[in-house]
Amino acid sequence: MASVDQTTAYFEQLHKLLELEKAEDAKSFEAAIKSGSVHHRAEIGICWYPLRIVETGYGFGDYPFVVVERTKNQRSPHQFSPGKPIRIFSMDSDQEEEANGVVEKVFGDQIRLVFFRDELPDVIDFGKLGIQLLFDEQSYRLAFETLDFVQNAKNCRLAEIRSVLLGKDQATFEPSNFDFTLSDALNPSQNEAVKLIFSTNDVCIVHGPPGTGKTTTLIEAAKQLSKQGAKILISTPSNAAADHVSISLLKAGVKVVRAGNPVRISAELESITTDGLLKQSKEFTFIKESRKRADEFRRLAGKYKRSFGPEERAQRKLLLQEAHALTKDAVKMERMIVDSIYEQAEVITSTLVGASNSVPSKLTFDYVFIDEAAQASEPLCWIPILKANRVVMAGDPFQLPPTIKSDAAARGGLSLTLMEKAMDIVPVALLNVQYRMNPAIMAFPNQWFYKGQLSAAEHLDLRYIQDDSGVMFLDTAGLGYEEISNQETRSFTNPGEVELIFKQLLSLSESLNGSHIYSVAIISPYSQQIRLIQHEFNEQFSDGIPNLKVQIQTIDSFQGQERDIVFVSLVRSNDRNEIGFLKDYRRMNVAMTRAKFKLVMLGDSATLANDPFYDQLITYCMNEGHYHSAWEFIS
Repeated sequence: MASVDQTTAYFEQLHKLLELEKAEDAKSFEAAIKSGSVHHRAEIGICWYPLRIVETGYGFGDYPFVVVERTKNQRSPHQFSPGKPIRIFSMDSDQEEEANGVVEKVFGDQIRLVFFRDELPDVIDFGKLGIQLLFDEQSYRLAFETLDFVQNAKNCRLAEIRSVLLGKDQATFEPSNFDFTLSDALNPSQNEAVKLIFSTNDVCIVHGPPGTGKTTTLIEAAKQLSKQGAKILISTPSNAAADHVSISLLKAGVKVVRAGNPVRISAELESITTDGLLKQSKEFTFIKESRKRADEFRRLAGKYKRSFGPEERAQRKLLLQEAHALTKDAVKMERMIVDSIYEQAEVITSTLVGASNSVPSKLTFDYVFIDEAAQASEPLCWIPILKANRVVMAGDPFQLPPTIKSDAAARGGLSLTLMEKAMDIVPVALLNVQYRMNPAIMAFPNQWFYKGQLSAAEHLDLRYIQDDSGVMFLDTAGLGYEEISNQETRSFTNPGEVELIFKQLLSLSESLNGSHIYSVAIISPYSQQIRLIQHEFNEQFSDGIPNLKVQIQTIDSFQGQERDIVFVSLVRSNDRNEIGFLKDYRRMNVAMTRAKFKLVMLGDSATLANDPFYDQLITYCMNEGHYHSAWEFIS
């Protein structure tokens, strides 16, 4: 039982851990910026330089935008993503002009940037342009404020939910005002999860392993609840995840509003943002005209000089008063329409931070769904809970957790998510039928992570490619394919594994018949290996590979995706038996569960098998006929 003093101590400890994380994050970011030349910063992915301007203009919200394209380090990994703050700079200019903006969209080697100002920044007229990531303090500020608010909550719904999540009170369940209906589109475990959501009074969890239809389940629950008048907020750790949920809701016929800064939201969802819906309202013409007239009055008032008499002074005052009144009317009308938009929405979607920034503070919700809750740090998860009457957390704690940069904060418990803590406290619905992988790919992760509780769906596409198993562990032991350490990036490469992957790709391409194009991912836990693979791929296969569409990414950035065929380069090969963060087995769970038809893992058993997880993985592959020595493929 958590007493008042224990509750205070709990949140004070969280606050301290978050302080450690913020300090380490800021320190590492500053060190990365100062560690070397602009070319080095570009190599580690926090800067693009040099680049050229592809397009400029004025987009959503009438904010100026710039599309830039990098002309070096093309296709190499980077840390730019929608919503991140940036600064555009010129190596040819000494001007200190503020040219900060936000990444709106990343597509290949191009980024669309938006600037919250009236005009495009002058710096774009200079040469030798680059863009630099900036440290973003906003999420930290909101997290600190939220922790204080939750800690001090008394005699309210938030205090009751807090007591459940901290284990002071038990979660209760009973038939609610909302009637649950079995869905023919869901399997039994998914229907049970929806039933649990309907019956919860406080908090429940939907545990969705890879490929088990977690999003499908949440959408069905939201659809049924919204039809019965429930008000729902769905929050996710990232804009990409919030966009994905929003698109799924739209396809299901749910009236959804995507809350958030419009430049951080996918362009295809513009029509369901507050700005997009505002433009569709019949009152928008009045708002637009009022603002236009206000600007004209201000322009007229600005023509008066300082040396003018009482009549001119009075006229100027009247003009400014009229401009102010018109603007006030426009703002009032705009707020009324936005309030109406939120009131009429069946479901509102946002990021965790956006639940505070973009969703009106006065709104509360019958249900708050936190999707991908196992990927979010605890302080951020509390942000949408402030608005909740009931909380549903969904995700998979056996996939990658949130990145914690401070070792001290991680050891102190910040790496443990609220969902993981709650799984021992509140009821959990496990989704146990997976629709992605053939059984051979599913088998080992199912036993190691999910205690054999998963089964493959009936009518699953059991297509096999090239060999008759769907899984291959390609052992490089004895070939001398040793890892190479990069001291600057503290990452590793293994050129021998790259060569072997390319041989496998060519062999695979030759074995495929017909016009079908198979999607392929080459993934690795090490960013330096990904850079090497991408560089060599561009050199050797500039025109692509027949029958294959290849994508190259780190495992971390590939979470949530799937491909027909996946190659996993494990890289580590040394006589010290060191495997670094391959020790986080959840990363391997992500890697092994992305493939639909064929999974190929490349690694050195002499190094890996000293670890119990990899020893069992290699033993499993041997017993099931999935093991091959790389010597078989060396010509």
